[in-house]
Amino acid sequence: MNLDTHLLRRLQIKFWTGAAALAPLAPFLYMQAVVTRWKVGLLPDAAGPFHGTAGSEGNQETLLVLGESTVAGLGARDHERGLAGQFAGYLAAARHSTINWHVLGKAGVTARRTIDELLPHVPDLEFDHILLGLGGNDVMKLSPPSRFRRDMAELIGRLRERSPRASFYMSNCPMIILSPVIPWPSKQLLWELSKMHDLNMREMASILGGVQYFPQPVDVEPEGFFADGIHPSERGYCDWAEAMVRYFTQAKR
Repeated sequence: MNLDTHLLRRLQIKFWTGAAALAPLAPFLYMQAVVTRWKVGLLPDAAGPFHGTAGSEGNQETLLVLGESTVAGLGARDHERGLAGQFAGYLAAARHSTINWHVLGKAGVTARRTIDELLPHVPDLEFDHILLGLGGNDVMKLSPPSRFRRDMAELIGRLRERSPRASFYMSNCPMIILSPVIPWPSKQLLWELSKMHDLNMREMASILGGVQYFPQPVDVEPEGFFADGIHPSERGYCDWAEAMVRYFTQAKR
């Protein structure tokens, strides 16, 4: 399957042109990142079991939620209140089914590291639904668009080998512009890269088929969404999961 498209080539040119122009600012931007990380600190992963059940009617279906810190549930007390449990709950309601969910997340992982570090630990089950929560660290670590697309396509392909009938969902690339703690100009620069990855994943999902991507929303209410200015709060996870399931359900009609 050819993933090299006109859009991807344009994004690559934009990325490397911007990188060359910003090279003189690299030491300053690095210090901004270090200071921001020191100020914000690091929230603990969500506690509790890494699996559960949502809903109590209809067919029994399985869900895997895989990815970075939002999947690990930073900002939530447990996975029931984090992304996995919330997404499973809304998916069960939308499908009038019982969803048996499993979650595997790790703070700091990119798409590449998810393949290397998390994929070997995915439960040996055939899943009906797979939600990938990635993109934040590929933005923060300045992954070029071609690398991000290649790694995401590889991850989906390898998961498909295990669960050939699964429906795949991808969460949106991060809404950096809404963060109250990332300073300018880093915020604007990271936001531009996040928007590039958003376009990238929209096209990739259409090429792969059987994959739905939740595009960056335009009506996010930041009040109460964040736990630490970067990761969602429990309310944020709830609102985010509801919006994604609503979008994916409507897109399938």
